[in-house]
Amino acid sequence: MDLDALRHGNFSKLGEAITDWEQMTKKLADLQRDAENNLKAKAAKANWAGVNATVTREFVGKTSGEFTDAHTQANSITKILKDTRGELISYRTQLTDAIERGIKKNLTVMDTGNGTFTVTMNIHPDRAAKGTDVPEHTQQDVDNFRDEIQRILTKATESDSSAAEVLRLLVDQAKHGFSDASYKDRDSAAEAVKTAKDMAGLMRKDPHKLTSTELNQLNENLAKYRSDPLFAEKLATDVGAKKTLQFYAGVADPYQGYSRDPKMWEQAKQLQKNLGITLGTATLSDSDAMAGWEKKMIGLGPDQLGIDDANDPSGFAVMSNLMRFGDYDDQFLNDYGEKLIAFDKERNVKDMSPWINNWNQGDLNFWDKNDRGRDPMNGFLQALGHNPDAATQFFAQPEGTGDGVNKNSEVNDHLKYLTKERIWLPDPTLDGERDFIAGHNALGHALDAATTGYSYDTGTDAVKAGGDHRTAATAGVMEQVAYLYGSEDGPKMLHDQPELADSLGKMAGAYIDDLDYELSGIGDHSKDAGDFPARYAGRAEFGNQGAIDFLSVLGQNEDSHKAVTTAQHLYTLSMLDSNPPTSDANMNHARDVMAVGAEARGILDNSRVQQAETTYGANTDEANKELSRSADWKKLMVGAVVAGGVAAVPLPGSTAAALVIAPLAADTITDAANTMLGHEIDKATDNAESDPLVQSQVTSRDFYRQGVDDLGSTYDSYFKDNPKAKDTADDQQWIQETKSSYLGTGSHENDYRGRPPYKD
Repeated sequence: MDLDALRHGNFSKLGEAITDWEQMTKKLADLQRDAENNLKAKAAKANWAGVNATVTREFVGKTSGEFTDAHTQANSITKILKDTRGELISYRTQLTDAIERGIKKNLTVMDTGNGTFTVTMNIHPDRAAKGTDVPEHTQQDVDNFRDEIQRILTKATESDSSAAEVLRLLVDQAKHGFSDASYKDRDSAAEAVKTAKDMAGLMRKDPHKLTSTELNQLNENLAKYRSDPLFAEKLATDVGAKKTLQFYAGVADPYQGYSRDPKMWEQAKQLQKNLGITLGTATLSDSDAMAGWEKKMIGLGPDQLGIDDANDPSGFAVMSNLMRFGDYDDQFLNDYGEKLIAFDKERNVKDMSPWINNWNQGDLNFWDKNDRGRDPMNGFLQALGHNPDAATQFFAQPEGTGDGVNKNSEVNDHLKYLTKERIWLPDPTLDGERDFIAGHNALGHALDAATTGYSYDTGTDAVKAGGDHRTAATAGVMEQVAYLYGSEDGPKMLHDQPELADSLGKMAGAYIDDLDYELSGIGDHSKDAGDFPARYAGRAEFGNQGAIDFLSVLGQNEDSHKAVTTAQHLYTLSMLDSNPPTSDANMNHARDVMAVGAEARGILDNSRVQQAETTYGANTDEANKELSRSADWKKLMVGAVVAGGVAAVPLPGSTAAALVIAPLAADTITDAANTMLGHEIDKATDNAESDPLVQSQVTSRDFYRQGVDDLGSTYDSYFKDNPKAKDTADDQQWIQETKSSYLGTGSHENDYRGRPPYKD
């Protein structure tokens, strides 16, 4: 900044601009509230049909979000401008005061252009008027005066230029629309950018020469700023795509681990997470600089990086391990995945994996003992698992497909390749499970996100706040999954991919209402949308036989059987809770709900019995142990949380964030603690706390008996406070209908209704 520009600057126009921005921010705040409370809220409650049910509803939701982002961006700009103006006025005051003090020592300054100035005497003694007393000064006074003026100009220049930089970065975040980046003042935004530049300097260094202190400093700042959009973009673009990959590989596996310090190992683990999240945040920017970075990163995918570290990995190998963490731009992930799959398909040859082989001993993943990180497909699929919209897009049903999926040509090519064609290999560390295929687990996570609209490891708080995230697009992915795993090859696919079982159970549990709807008619006729109404626009269509086949396959595996059975039980209870026995209409609904729920449970239980008997032999100790574990499914309900039209059910043996998100009959459950649903969860909690001794073996006869007993308990709970209604139900033979719905699928029913058990 030039001296005269600061000294004589008129900041009134900037003040007028700030006033305009303040008024604009207030108006946008009003529009934001109106969009949220009227536009979005009314659209959510409206009974949309046809194209409006999908396209228009989604457009309204995005438009409402744009008002929020517009207000956020305007508010940030206002604060940055206001803060900058205040700082510049303060520096102008400091400059004026310094000049006045200099004059007292006969010193002044002259602007010499381009940010430079010179210190001169205010009045030369030889030219002073006769009798004028000219103040004296020393060379030290001159130096001190010059340094003070320089400090003021430097700070003013930094304030002005940093404000300009952060404003450009902020506006460039969104090419169309507005950014949701929020800053309270210029200082916080400028500090984020400055820190990014400093950390980029560390990352441009040779990673082998990075000290533990420097790596710790990098991790601390990445952890602090990894969700800051300006920091993330500045770091990514300053370091560059290739150097970022080379740096991480050098820290993660220097010379393939031969000189690895234990402290550096832990730092590398944190770097993988912190840097991954930071890069994800950076990709959310629409700036030209980030577009170039993303294009470069994808282009680097197939090529080796030309380094000695981590066995000279390809760009795919490194980036896929970083993207295991973070919220990434959907289009970037899809473009990256397209190129990765195309590259992978060309090398999908038995016993010739380009990734997992004896000559590749690089280690790039620190977060899973069953996955060293050599196969980049694993990390990419984990990224999809954390980015639901990108996952839904990546596995989208082909255009033109309608009314469910009935043939292979209606299945997404990526999904077909990853589930049926790709050769997957285990990649464990020395402490891992030798036969565990981490890629199948990652694929399950990606499909879980694609079908539910939630990150696969989302927590109960997010589900309570978000409710049901299903859409016509997520349902389109679910239809494909049900078609593939409910097909004739389904039993073998599930048997060969056991790591997918828990995810498949979660997916089916999330669509149990749609599956029940498919079971409600006679074949594909007379399905009852009145009893099983759609809870979202564009519900999944499986077909009656498709639903039976899918459930019969999932029933074969202990993990998927438990997840779906729990979801079915909770959904049935919620439906009964929404239709208390106080009217004929309610009881008619409840009667159908009981029958369909019993049929679904019967398909699942029969498949479980048949698979145990086929694998181990009927009534053998091993088969009975299998059934005893499956009979203990009610423990899943311990810790279940009900809100927003869904129940979030923690899976056993997993982290608390591994949830079955089961749909319920209504957005809210009236006084849930006193309803059947609440009682059932409380009962399961009490049983778990008492920790009764569970039978080590359960025969198929006992297993079916427990199934019937569960249905009977639900039946009694429904009529608990209305004995007259129970008498009516008894007269109408509800009991016989419910039993026949459950037991009618018993014995060998799946031999001709569902899929038979898997046989070696």
